[in-house]
Amino acid sequence: MKIFYALSTILLLAITEARSQDRKPVPDRREASARIVKFYPNPATSYITFDLQQGDNQTYHLQIFNFIGKKVQEVSKVTPKTTVNLSDFYRGMYIFQLKDKNGKVVDSGKFQVSK
Repeated sequence: MKIFYALSTILLLAITEARSQDRKPVPDRREASARIVKFYPNPATSYITFDLQQGDNQTYHLQIFNFIGKKVQEVSKVTPKTTVNLSDFYRGMYIFQLKDKNGKVVDSGKFQVSK
């Protein structure tokens, strides 16, 4: 009976491995488009810096949400290098959205606050 279980396990692993090799990787749509903003450090403790990578003079605003979707901060005029103070932020994951003047989300991402 032990041999049956061992052979079954080996056969199951072989089938799973063969199927995983047949799959083609799905391209990430974010890799296709260039990132507009880079942010560091991640994880952050007391501040996080957002660097805009594009040199155009378009007006952007930045919104930061906690992981349950509540807006915790908004920066109305984003400069090419914007620093956000995290002293009022709790430990956890946060999501940011960079929006243009029409309200369209042009870039987004997530970062972690660890205190």
